[in-house]
Amino acid sequence: MKLRNLLIGAAFAVVSCGMQAQVAVKRIYATPTARIASAIWAGDTLYVSGMGSPPVTPADKEKGTPAVYGDTEAQTMGALTAIEKTLKDQGLTMADVVEMQVFMVGDPAKGGKLDFAGMNASYAKFFGTADQPNRPVRAALQLAALANPNALVEIMVVAVKSAAPVKGK
Repeated sequence: MKLRNLLIGAAFAVVSCGMQAQVAVKRIYATPTARIASAIWAGDTLYVSGMGSPPVTPADKEKGTPAVYGDTEAQTMGALTAIEKTLKDQGLTMADVVEMQVFMVGDPAKGGKLDFAGMNASYAKFFGTADQPNRPVRAALQLAALANPNALVEIMVVAVKSAAPVKGK
């Protein structure tokens, strides 16, 4: 009898493992030759690659002037605006963001100190507002440097397309 129960239990375990749902994965590239995906759908979850800000003032090759990227607040605004566009292109909004990772370096104009208040000032225009009250979980980290030597901020998000919003406390 024990052997029979053991075999039945093992059969149920094998069947239940085989019945697990497979998640569809779709990769989104900014260009066909991009080295990394801009975003990846895994089921109803969208993982958005780290985004920085475009220059506030583009470089002028004729005048020989470099691009100007702005301070932490301006770069956070640029990065979040780029993320918002990526989400919109995928049928989502900032309200769908459930997780955020903010990578920052010290601002040379502030003596190399991190401008957390500047980042938060731009963040507050997108999250926890009357129009968009949702706020994601968030981690903010200071790094020695980012890949773009002019960047002070890079932001990654995870967004979920939900069937119905669930109110939190």
